[in-house]
Amino acid sequence: MKAVLQRVKECKVSVDNKITGHIQKGWFVLLGISRKDEPEDASFLARKTVSLRAFNDTNDKMNLSIKEINGQILVISQFTLFANCLKGRRPSFVDSAPPEFAQELYQNYIHSLKNHEIDVETGIFGKKMSIESFADGPVTLIIDTNDRKKAI
Repeated sequence: MKAVLQRVKECKVSVDNKITGHIQKGWFVLLGISRKDEPEDASFLARKTVSLRAFNDTNDKMNLSIKEINGQILVISQFTLFANCLKGRRPSFVDSAPPEFAQELYQNYIHSLKNHEIDVETGIFGKKMSIESFADGPVTLIIDTNDRKKAI
């Protein structure tokens, strides 16, 4: 799994001109799922998402987690994170998980976040969405669970 976490002051997602998710201070997460991912990846990624100390304390140092600031998370599925753009001019998505499998792990990730007592908003899986994001920092972090597997 790949997650792009962007620290935001506000973020909202709309489907068919209707807002389906809206957060204030927190993480805007683009979540990509590959065909090699497993349920444990969703749990690991959720733990990492809620525990990363990337929010500023009173001394303007990145020392606080999303839980410590009572922040929110907006999660959007993003199969294009596994695009291979090295050959030709059209991206290849063969490494992206099939929709049914991806949706299951996407839901596992959201469920794991909620188990950490975090307010989680989402788009609608598989739909075209419009996203408005007000970045904070900017602070943008990328987590790839394959990196964890390589380190073991």
